[in-house]
Amino acid sequence: MTDLVGSVLVLIQFDVCEEFHLDRLQQLVSARPVPKPGMKQPAPAYVRYQRPPVVEALEPLALETGERLAGEIKYYDYGVVSVVFQHSFAGDWDGLVQLASRWVWDLDFAPRAEPIVRKHLERVSVAMEKPYSRWLSEDYFIFHVREASGAPRAAELVRDHGHAIAQIVRGDRAQLSEGECSEVLRSQISYYATDVAVIGWNATFLYDTPAGAETAIQLLEYANSQLLEFRHYDELLTEVLTGVYASVGKKSGTLARWRLARSATNLHTVLLDVVELTERADNAIKFLSDMFAARLYRLAAARVGVPDYKDLVAQKLNTAEELYHFMVDQFNQSRAFFLEATVVIILVIELVFLFRGRPF
Repeated sequence: MTDLVGSVLVLIQFDVCEEFHLDRLQQLVSARPVPKPGMKQPAPAYVRYQRPPVVEALEPLALETGERLAGEIKYYDYGVVSVVFQHSFAGDWDGLVQLASRWVWDLDFAPRAEPIVRKHLERVSVAMEKPYSRWLSEDYFIFHVREASGAPRAAELVRDHGHAIAQIVRGDRAQLSEGECSEVLRSQISYYATDVAVIGWNATFLYDTPAGAETAIQLLEYANSQLLEFRHYDELLTEVLTGVYASVGKKSGTLARWRLARSATNLHTVLLDVVELTERADNAIKFLSDMFAARLYRLAAARVGVPDYKDLVAQKLNTAEELYHFMVDQFNQSRAFFLEATVVIILVIELVFLFRGRPF
């Protein structure tokens, strides 16, 4: 019996470089800008990328089970590559629960996607700014139901199949407790009575038309790319601050503090770079008069953990700023001591020559 018709999307993202030069990249490969998503409202309101990512088709990915997944790769200007695999399904609720559990927990898509990404990046290396030697990655699953038996409204669907939806979002084969189901279903959002999105930290259940789901899919992809970027900046700042603390701890004495100037300059350069890059990733997308899309994005970002990592980065930026001022103060004290010592030495020399009766 076919109760549901839809598709499963697997998002695998890698943070590969500081920046992509998208204009140059489009000249190197047969890529195109991501089209503007269609909005639910008939009013002229939409979501707009500051610099739309470019997308390139991939060869289908064949799984050991015989499933073949259509794919595409997207390049974001702030250095993130997003691979999206999609597979259609038709079946009952139990079948979708089993599929979700198998794909979320039993299949590791990152090792399958990474060689594909590396192969494509070899062709566009000249369009990459400061490639990273080590990549961070994130994966996410979207279970999109576009048709359900009886065409129920969203409230009816959640009421009658809330336990199954919670299992799908969690990727769990076993039935969840009432408390856990309630927790999962609290993260739902609807615009019309006929659509709903239930958003989790590693998967989302969407009940919507293909056109209606397009915006949610793009915003979920963008939220995960932001998470990846803030994870990178968090690790970068942790590494930089650890090195600076060790450097400051080793330096003692006036002359040693004089050498802090170079360390302070390097720290401030990193700090300014991170501020610029985080602002670019944070402002990559704009919501023009579309409050529903903005609410959907905030919910998605909160569920995947973007605000948490953003706060960590902000705290470390504040720490770096305070440490920079401390190092500058230490350097200024050393410089003042050096200048005072120089003046004293000059005075001593003048006195020596004065007492010897010879002009200086």
